[in-house]
Amino acid sequence: MAARKNWIAVACAAHARRGCAQAGQGYMQVCHGKSAPLRRVAPGDRVVYYSPTVTMGGKDKLQAFVSMGLVEQGVVYPFDMGGGFVPFRRDVAYVPALEAPIAPLLDALEFVEDRSRWGYKFRFGLFAVSDADMLRIAHAMQVDVDLLCF
Repeated sequence: MAARKNWIAVACAAHARRGCAQAGQGYMQVCHGKSAPLRRVAPGDRVVYYSPTVTMGGKDKLQAFVSMGLVEQGVVYPFDMGGGFVPFRRDVAYVPALEAPIAPLLDALEFVEDRSRWGYKFRFGLFAVSDADMLRIAHAMQVDVDLLCF
C-alpha cells in the first residue's frame, strides 16, 4: 500500500461543518467543487479542514481547524446541490475532533515557511503536509490519533 498522504483542505466553517455533520455520510468538497484537486487525494489519506472564516466570503474570521478524517474507498463523484450547482466530492470518515485555532501552532508547523505570510498556502484550497504537521494539528484538535492510522 502506498504511504498515506496528509492534506489540508480549505473552506469556510459553515461548509466544512456541513461535510461532517451526519455520521457515516461525511464528504469533502474543495476549490468551489472542482474535481481535479480531489483526484490527487486517495483512499486512506488523512484530511483536515482549515476555515479562515465562519461563512463563505465573510468578514467573520475564524482561522481554525474544524474537522479531520480519513478519505474512504471510492472515487470522486458529482453531487447535485440544486440550482444548477453540481460540485464534486469524495467520501470521508470523520473522527471526533475539537475545533482548534491555528495561531498557537504557527511556530511549530513545518508548512509555515514565513511567519509573516503564513496564510499564503491556504489560497490553493488543498495542499499536502507532513505527518509531523498532521500530528501537531490532530493533538491540538484532541483527536485520538489511533483513529487516523498513524
